[in-house]
Amino acid sequence: MFEPPHQLNAVYLVGGAVRDKLLGRATVDMDFVVVGETTESMLNAGFLPVGADFPVYLHPTTKEEYALARTERKSGRGYAGFVTDANSTVSLEEDLARRDLTVNSMAMDAKGQLIDPFNGQQDLKNKVLKHTTAAFQEDPVRVLRVARFLARFGPEWKIHPDTQALMQVMRDKGELDYLVAERVWKEMEKALMEKHPHLFFETLCDLGLFPELIAMHNIPQPKQHHPEGDVFIHTMLVLKRAADLDFDLPTRFAALTHDFGKPVAYAQHGKLHGHEKLGVEPIKAFGDRYRVPKKLVNLGCLMAEFHTKCHKITELKAASIQGLIVDSLNAIKQPQRFLQFLQACVCDSQGRGPMLEDREYRQADIAMSYLSALQSLDAKKVVQDAITKGLKGKALGEALRLAQIDCIREIKKTLSQT
Repeated sequence: MFEPPHQLNAVYLVGGAVRDKLLGRATVDMDFVVVGETTESMLNAGFLPVGADFPVYLHPTTKEEYALARTERKSGRGYAGFVTDANSTVSLEEDLARRDLTVNSMAMDAKGQLIDPFNGQQDLKNKVLKHTTAAFQEDPVRVLRVARFLARFGPEWKIHPDTQALMQVMRDKGELDYLVAERVWKEMEKALMEKHPHLFFETLCDLGLFPELIAMHNIPQPKQHHPEGDVFIHTMLVLKRAADLDFDLPTRFAALTHDFGKPVAYAQHGKLHGHEKLGVEPIKAFGDRYRVPKKLVNLGCLMAEFHTKCHKITELKAASIQGLIVDSLNAIKQPQRFLQFLQACVCDSQGRGPMLEDREYRQADIAMSYLSALQSLDAKKVVQDAITKGLKGKALGEALRLAQIDCIREIKKTLSQT
């Protein structure tokens, strides 16, 4: 139930807010549809217009969104190719009919009465994602939204066979080719932060999106290290682990992209050797294509190039550890990014099937011990002492490097005794 603005006659709570109420989930955004009003009457009631594309208004006090009931007619390709009609005769059912899924095509009046012309409540009970009408195929972004809702709700939910078939038709007709990069990233970003993000990518790879991930299918891995299967299966398990551990967006992106180099290495050499460095350029290309924020791309590239070195950190000499932590990962200046890198490494180690999911990853603790020691090193004093000895220029940097190596060597001795 809600209190409708007294200036408006027919106001309904719609979409995700209704769905989440029926699921018993917390409702973040409250969206309302107004029937029988016009732009003029909304403005006269004090509502504030939002944008120019759709008849959406902000309540003058609560700032909640109120939209005029509207219909849409396809006028071109892609998600922007629509002509909108929001005249005062448009009914609530007509407005609900233009929405993507039946579970999002329900409304509720001020007394809490459910309006459900497309049986969304039943689909909620059955845990089915089903398109509301054939108008679904007019907007390619809806394909991304279906995959994202599956990532939110989990593997016990299913995409209705008719909806699955319609999505395939959209792919075959080339409608997905009109997806705009920014919209793809917006949905991908949301999906990455859902509880089951791997389902988003599994669904869309079946439709031909994300070629870097599709290329991972049937790329074999050494069974002694990867009993779970091919590179794609491994990548999805790594991403799943990142979500299970509730890691942040950059870490999840690094988990997703860390093995982009394996299909490249396999195509070139018939094996995975050298995949680390070969993953950097595909990640950059992926980031450019979808307008992924640079800080995520940078972490993804670092993870791709250096994750196997982190796995073997107990085998590295002190000079190599210094090169990894200080020179390659710049951990002293960017400790938060270093932590994200280590978290992604944890996911890579544990994302190899249920038998290895909870295995200890001591390398992360060891790496943090090295970083802590390096942060405690008085770099200014080291440089000042070097200057006193007559060193200058590059020699000062070398003096600091050697001091850092000595510091790591001492920690390495301590760790070997525990």
